[in-house]
Amino acid sequence: MDTAIDLIWEQSYGAVSVDVICERAGAKKGSFYHFFPSKSDLTVAAIEEHWEKFRPDLDRIFSSQTPPLERLSQYCDSVYERQRQKKQRFGRVCGCAFTSLASELSTQDEKIRQKSQQILDRRCRYFAAALRDAVREGLVPEQDCDNKARELFGCVMGVLLEAKIENNLEIIRHLKSTIFRLIGVGEKQFAGETTLRAKA
Repeated sequence: MDTAIDLIWEQSYGAVSVDVICERAGAKKGSFYHFFPSKSDLTVAAIEEHWEKFRPDLDRIFSSQTPPLERLSQYCDSVYERQRQKKQRFGRVCGCAFTSLASELSTQDEKIRQKSQQILDRRCRYFAAALRDAVREGLVPEQDCDNKARELFGCVMGVLLEAKIENNLEIIRHLKSTIFRLIGVGEKQFAGETTLRAKA
């Protein structure tokens, strides 16, 4: 499953065959079909496995013990850092594997579309919880936090897609200011948040 995600991240779902996955993973093709009826089933399992490995990081970043704007700030920093590491490993900006899969296959493979939607919904819940806390603390204007969370995640996906297309990490550096602007954080407040993080 790790090999499948790496190959899809490095190339694309359509470009990666079962033969290539087995060869990279050091597994026999017969063994593959013993565990997974198809490449699609492997991909669904790999997406879930990847999510389970990533979730502890999100739990830590979005901990209720952390101030809500700090959670969003740390998340943006983590997005940049993950993409930096991927570029170091694969030689280019890889973007989001979930987004790439969903955009490539949502009209072709219902199982993968549903799993991608599930992952998107899970991620949006982290944003929504942080936003509700920010509204409650008077840090941002009153707003529909669930819909805004989806808007924010759409912004993240768009930025990662642009960075992937241009193979340019610097595009991701603007994500934080964009996110803060979308939720109604003023320039002075954002500058203060950045200063506090720098001091820390």
